[in-house]
Amino acid sequence: MTDSCYSQQANSKCHGKQGKPDWLLRGSLTMVAALYLTYLVQPDIQMQIAWLKTLSTTVYELINTIWWGITIGIFMVAVLAKIPREFVISIFGRHGGFGGIVRATLGGVLLDLCSHGILMVAAKLYERGATAGQVIAFLVASPWNSFSLTIVLIALIGLNWALAFIGLSLVIAIISGLLFDWLVKEGKLPQNPNTLDLPEEFKFWPAAIAGIKATRFDSTYFKDLLITGIKDSRMVIRWILFGVVLAALIRAFVDTASFQTYFGPTLAGLGLTVLVATIIEVCSEGSTPIAADLLTRANAPGNSFAFLMTGVSTDYTEIMILKDTAKSWKFALFLPVITLPQVLTISWLINLGAT
Repeated sequence: MTDSCYSQQANSKCHGKQGKPDWLLRGSLTMVAALYLTYLVQPDIQMQIAWLKTLSTTVYELINTIWWGITIGIFMVAVLAKIPREFVISIFGRHGGFGGIVRATLGGVLLDLCSHGILMVAAKLYERGATAGQVIAFLVASPWNSFSLTIVLIALIGLNWALAFIGLSLVIAIISGLLFDWLVKEGKLPQNPNTLDLPEEFKFWPAAIAGIKATRFDSTYFKDLLITGIKDSRMVIRWILFGVVLAALIRAFVDTASFQTYFGPTLAGLGLTVLVATIIEVCSEGSTPIAADLLTRANAPGNSFAFLMTGVSTDYTEIMILKDTAKSWKFALFLPVITLPQVLTISWLINLGAT
């Protein structure tokens, strides 16, 4: 099977300029490692300094929560890098359109990854030739309604509310995907330069079987798989680590608990929910219990839905990775522009219906 970069020029596009230090990655990794080790080996210092205790505890908890999603994401990126673009486009649809958007949306739901793992896969799908709308639909449909988190959500808020939230998120994903593809068609957003037209005679299963038979699954293959996954995931990992540091700083120096009193089913409560979710959202696993509290304790199911969805719509990590992936600030900023009004409208209607 072919690799993701077909030439030296393509490799530069995939992995950025060679020889230039990634200070964001290095700095974030250093801070995360230092705070994580502080939690493990210096408990006495933590007890004496409140803000350091909060910083180290937050980093420790977040890393322990998201490491598996990052690991699976690296693996998925490596696998996708080994799959020729023809196969990805064949699964997502030859010409995009409504069917391709729906398939991408369902793929986002079925792929059981957290928000950080899913970002790696989405960036790789764009490189593989998926349309802008398919990538956005894939992202918006993920990851809090993945299989594992759906089970957690059902346990926390009940089957009916969980299914309602999932169904509404799918609607937003499909609408957003269609709007992104329309904007590309109208020339408002850039075309995916990696778009690949499939030959009409291409057949998925015969080509897949032939590719598997031609691949030698030895130690060299798996070593290359690991290196490819780590290398291609660096762009995403640096923003994940930066997000962990930022979340720790906010928890240490901003009293978010004082906001909880105001998270009622009102327009002001909804607005505050979106604001706080935008600031503190780092991990989908962390969003789910908080969203459950908004529903069960604040009696604000719309705010609960908004909290889950705002992490997808306004999360700076997603915005920055979309910008790096598409090489366009406009492309990245259209994510909140298109999705947030839908989230706010649906959340407000949910609150109205529940009161």
